[in-house]
Formats: sequence, C-alpha cells, structure tokens
Amino acid sequence: MSAIYQHLIGALWLAWVITWSLLARNAKTTLRRESPSSRAAHVVPLIIAALLLALPTLPGNFLSGRMFPHALATFWVGAVVLAAGLAFSVWARVHLGRNWSGAVTIKRGHELIRHGPYRFVRHPIYTGVLMALIGTAIARDEWRGLLAVLIAFAALWRKLVLEERWLSETFSEEYAKYRAEVRALIPFLL
Repeated sequence: MSAIYQHLIGALWLAWVITWSLLARNAKTTLRRESPSSRAAHVVPLIIAALLLALPTLPGNFLSGRMFPHALATFWVGAVVLAAGLAFSVWARVHLGRNWSGAVTIKRGHELIRHGPYRFVRHPIYTGVLMALIGTAIARDEWRGLLAVLIAFAALWRKLVLEERWLSETFSEEYAKYRAEVRALIPFLL
C-alpha cells in the first residue's frame, strides 16, 4: 500500500480526534464517576486495539498475513466504512450534547437521549467506533485487525454493561422501556 493510502486512514482518525476534542468542551457537572481501575479496564484494551491497527509492523510479523485477496478496492471499502463509522459516532456525540463523558458517569441534570442515532441503537458512539475500527482493519488487511476489533468490542461491551446498569438505576422504568424498544449496538440484532 502506498504512503498516501496509509496517511488517509491516519488523517481520518486525526480529524475525528480533533472533532471529538472540540465537542468535549462544556460537559455537565459529574455527579457519579466510575473508578480509575474500572476506566482502565476498558481504556487499556482499547489502546492495545489501536496499537494493533496503527503500528506499521508487529514483532515477528505476528498476525501480519492478509485477510483478503490483495486489491485496491479492499482498501477503499475499508476507508468508506471507517469514514461512515466516524461520522456516525460524531452524529451521536452531537445529539448526546452536554451529557457526554469519556468515562462512565452520571451528570447533574442527566437526560436520556432518544433522538438522532439514539433512535436506532442505545450506544451509537460505540457502534460508530466499532464500525470505524472494522473499516480500519479492512483497509489494513491483516489478521491483527480482526484481533483489534475483537479486543475493542470486548472493552466497549464491558463499558456498555456498566453504563446500562447506571442508566437503569437513574432512569428506571423509562430506561427499561427504551431497552425493550431499541437494541444496544446493532439495530434489530444486538
């Protein structure tokens, strides 16, 4: 893969990080926050997944074999899935507004958001990030991408379970109804 293609994937992720940083300003005051060890339990695996995808090579070419027959189309399919996933997560972040936090939290005046992408899945930021990681793995076209996606899924699922518990405690019947109507990550499936 030529350098321009490698830089396109990095540029998409960099644009997302910058957008995310700008959107993170002005969040509501936190009333309850997960412990540092709880946060590390999903952040550390996400960092490992990111490194699996971002590093140019792994020691001993671990999991560096191709997943698909070599074709430029594979890269472009991955890039489109990546861009769509990042866009979906930003759309969700915009709709979440001041309720957002990188850690599992309950905010002062926390609102249960059910509009925008929250009509389709309860955790659209995670859906978008997972789509973006899948797109990155497709574009990278190495088996380590699959491992990265599985690690990220496990980390985000762990975080999702904790968030679900806290949201159920905070919004009780309203959240129970939402859970019955809308799937967690994949519309109509999961």
